Amino acid sequence: MQHRFAVLAVCTANICRSPLMEMVLRDRLDPSHFEVASAGVRGWVDKPMDAMAAMELMRLGLTPGSFRSHPIDDYFVDSAGLILTATSDHRSEILGGTPEALRRTFTLVEFAQLAPSVEADSPEELVAEAARLRSRARGSLDVVDPYRRKPAVYRTVADQIDAACATIAERLNALAVTVDNA
Repeated sequence: MQHRFAVLAVCTANICRSPLMEMVLRDRLDPSHFEVASAGVRGWVDKPMDAMAAMELMRLGLTPGSFRSHPIDDYFVDSAGLILTATSDHRSEILGGTPEALRRTFTLVEFAQLAPSVEADSPEELVAEAARLRSRARGSLDVVDPYRRKPAVYRTVADQIDAACATIAERLNALAVTVDNA
């Protein structure tokens, strides 16, 4: 079986933002080329997705299924070819424990800004080039935490995650096809 490129989505407790990122990316990425997981920097153990986040996921046409939360660990970080965090604080927490993950770790919004304009021939090359051009990302690079906030906040967050994931998945899938045809 061919090696699949691993993407890790990270937020705080792994019950709102990172599960949304995981499910949307898993739905949009070619499963023969990519695997997607999620975890929380202060992740809860074995909890279901937050009910409001799950409702937003269903609004997007997806289901949380049997999702259960996970705290982040070295295995998740070490095995990921791309780590997408909800905020720059999450990125900093990952890098505090694993500084060598710097070139593979971005906020979701940051990577979505960079991915379309970076020249690359493979997912690995895309991540490496995006790391070199990281300073080109502009504006707020964080996805706010909707936990225990109004439904409108959940909707805004879900739409932001969906749009960013669509951009990222389109670029990664195109590169996977390029690698197949090489």
